[in-house]
Amino acid sequence: MRLLHTSDWHLGRSFHRVGLLDAQRAFLAHLVDTVREHAVDAVLVAGDVYDRAVPPLAAVELFDDALHRLAETGVPVVMISGNHDSARRLGVGAGLLGRAGVHLRTDPAGCGTPVVLADAHGDVALYGLPYLEPALVRTALDARGAGHAAVLEAAMDRVRADLAARPAGTRSVVLAHAFVAGGAASDSERDITVGGVAAVPPEIFDGVDYAALGHLHGCQTITDRVRYSGSPLAYSFSEATHRKTMWLIDLAADGTVTGERIDCPVPRPLARIRGRLDELLDDPALDRHEDAWVEATLTDPVRPKDPMARLADRFPHVLSLVLDPDRAPEDPLASYARRLQGRTDRQIAEDFVAHVRGEGPDAAERVLLTEALDAVRVAAAEGER
Repeated sequence: MRLLHTSDWHLGRSFHRVGLLDAQRAFLAHLVDTVREHAVDAVLVAGDVYDRAVPPLAAVELFDDALHRLAETGVPVVMISGNHDSARRLGVGAGLLGRAGVHLRTDPAGCGTPVVLADAHGDVALYGLPYLEPALVRTALDARGAGHAAVLEAAMDRVRADLAARPAGTRSVVLAHAFVAGGAASDSERDITVGGVAAVPPEIFDGVDYAALGHLHGCQTITDRVRYSGSPLAYSFSEATHRKTMWLIDLAADGTVTGERIDCPVPRPLARIRGRLDELLDDPALDRHEDAWVEATLTDPVRPKDPMARLADRFPHVLSLVLDPDRAPEDPLASYARRLQGRTDRQIAEDFVAHVRGEGPDAAERVLLTEALDAVRVAAAEGER
């Protein structure tokens, strides 16, 4: 069976104030063309269809058009909600859409109920695990713990139980939206940390032939059977080196997985350039970036006059300006952002406590800080449902 694995469309998102609807429309047209050209048997969309819980009307219309075009191909679609989606809103009309071959899986209670397709070698059971916010689904799934690993394990227990009751030789695929250990993150993914821990081990997906993952925006292979498709478009300059693709997965009669990357259309290349302003304006090696979306990091010790306007004369599509002056680390004017780079919200909060009172939080206070940060994230998730 041939599967097309994609995720993280983020319909309605912009790139540094530049609208991407036209680029997203071009990608979706490419997706439909790929389905036809490569004789795809099923399309898998592993979450974050929209960029936010209440998407703009133009994004909803684009999604509606994509569903119609996919339904016209006659190829089944299995789609889950991600942490950016409102599961309830995305799932509206799921019953009717299912009759058209578009199978929305947004309710955690349905984790163990697959979409069953068949080819010449027998049945393939496709299970959709929507994004599972631990605090909201732990009880419903009878999870044995409070974190991401516990709720995903509970969901996978349901998958394995259903699969065990099916005829021998039934192949299996899981769609999931999660941060799996070994994956490389980028700046454009929303933090899903619970209790300071976000990543789950890839072994959680043991027992199924293929895990089609969403959430991380870089296409990557965790194992041959556990893969991220990545986002079809770049949504931050941290993705400047990404090759944006979808996975064309062939699932053999014995469950063996082979994959081929299908390139997505690139609306405009990205470039990150760094140096003093005069160097960036004069360096002939940067000619190749003059038509790119540019993030310029200026290292001048003193902020130059009108840097953005001067950069735009050479790089008309410059979108982001970062000031990172060359200063000694002990200089009190050293960038605050540099000192925070790579630190989690919990670490920043603990550092603040230490700065205010001269010593960091004790073990009990760390627990309180963690609970407070988790409560804020859960409250935001509940507001999006």
